[in-house]
Amino acid sequence: MNKRLIVVSVLLLIGITLVFAQGGTEPTAKSDGPTKIEMWYNATQTEVGPLPDDWVGYQILKDRFNIELEASSLPSSTTDQDMKIQAASAADTLPDFFVANREVWLRLANNGMLADVTGLYEKMPNRTGIMFDKDAISFTSLDGHSYGFATPAMISRNEGLLIRKDWLDRLGLSVPKTTDELLQVMKAFTFQDPDGNGRNDTWGYGAFIELTTYEAYPGRRFEPLMGAFGIEGTWNMTASNFGLQIHKPEFYEYMKYMKTIIDEGLIDPNWMAYKKDDFRAAWKQGKFGIMREQNAAFAAKNNYSPFDANFPDGEWIIVDPPVGPSGKNSVGPETRGLRIWSISAKAAEEGKAEKIAEMFEWMASGEGYLLCGWGQEGINYTLKDGIPVTVPGELGFEGPVGQTYIQLRSMAFNYSSDTELISRYPVYTTDVSKKQMSALWALREMQGKKWTNSMGADSMPVPSTDLKTFYEQGLAEFFTGKRALTPENWKSFIAEFDKIGGTAWEKAGLEYAKANSYLK
Repeated sequence: MNKRLIVVSVLLLIGITLVFAQGGTEPTAKSDGPTKIEMWYNATQTEVGPLPDDWVGYQILKDRFNIELEASSLPSSTTDQDMKIQAASAADTLPDFFVANREVWLRLANNGMLADVTGLYEKMPNRTGIMFDKDAISFTSLDGHSYGFATPAMISRNEGLLIRKDWLDRLGLSVPKTTDELLQVMKAFTFQDPDGNGRNDTWGYGAFIELTTYEAYPGRRFEPLMGAFGIEGTWNMTASNFGLQIHKPEFYEYMKYMKTIIDEGLIDPNWMAYKKDDFRAAWKQGKFGIMREQNAAFAAKNNYSPFDANFPDGEWIIVDPPVGPSGKNSVGPETRGLRIWSISAKAAEEGKAEKIAEMFEWMASGEGYLLCGWGQEGINYTLKDGIPVTVPGELGFEGPVGQTYIQLRSMAFNYSSDTELISRYPVYTTDVSKKQMSALWALREMQGKKWTNSMGADSMPVPSTDLKTFYEQGLAEFFTGKRALTPENWKSFIAEFDKIGGTAWEKAGLEYAKANSYLK
């Protein structure tokens, strides 16, 4: 019995409840029929719906490559994505081809659930030339074999700290520069009716829990606050102060700052329950006045339109992250932001790996690249000086309908070419307030703020499931008051964390960082 079968058998014997498991791979394709490929993707725009059934790419793949593609979008929350994929792996129902973050990928690879794709790079010359350099292949390699394709998932430094300038102006406040000033603005936004509607219905800060390998609980949306205390990201990747941030004395000071925000009711109280789409709906409804947000999610025309309609006089500005007690500040850790596309071991056993490589290569250049990135020429876009430009109306690739046809954009884009950036983020005039806006302007401003170079942090060793749960539940208990935040309780929590694996995790991280020359 191979390792994968052993894992599955054990999990079935202990009776794991598969709450999120769904779907399954198709039977082995017949030699004279199309190869059926089940694929789980992360949607480009989670708010507008999945890839439509009438996407012309389905027919092209069938006619040209004899592939019958069944594409399903993963949940918008990375946490929910992880749960769905891990549940499927436990039930041995992983799809043929799917995307995952490195933490989940690593567990699957170590359990023999993924196909060795080392030999497939040469079969994808265009994609390999654009995306898979030595570092990217190393990102998915174990013992000299690659078990997935590490593709760019985002533009580097594409998020920023934003604040409602119209609220500051109405209350006679200046842009906060320090953590103390930020706290005072949060209080004013919460208790002084910044929108002037006469109701007590606003909060200072808005967020949701969004975790990655390099942004541990409570995650990305709080990084500007953590950066003020010098503990942004999961790891400190410097040679002089390497280690898990939770071990740093400054982490406790950050916890006290967070407790003040939470205990005084200065943060949208739904932050622990919000999913990404809930959070984005909330700021467009004017519920809070400070947040960390992504450039396009904030400033792309279709995404900004609801806020523009609700608050024509509203204005968000991108500000410097606040400076903390020791003079530190950062928007957050900066990494390459790679996500991994993997072929399940079962799909490879059924002879589907090379057909998947053919499809993946088609999406990397020419017809497939344009179709995934911008839709159909003449319907979703036109070419102007070689740059795809959205057509007016709902079917344009920036429109609410047109956006659904480019849900596979992340499979095609390399997120660095001028063609992509200029086309993706054009200048436009908002419908109601008639502002001139561009998500590219927002991106450039965000990239100009202070970030922390943490290259390699997204490939560091991951904790065991038990240790990760202990970490997250422990901090949540302090935040919610279930456990009093005192020096004694914090010391006890860290001691228990180390006892069940924290010290070993940090030691493994140091060895890995040294071996891969990540320490700076």
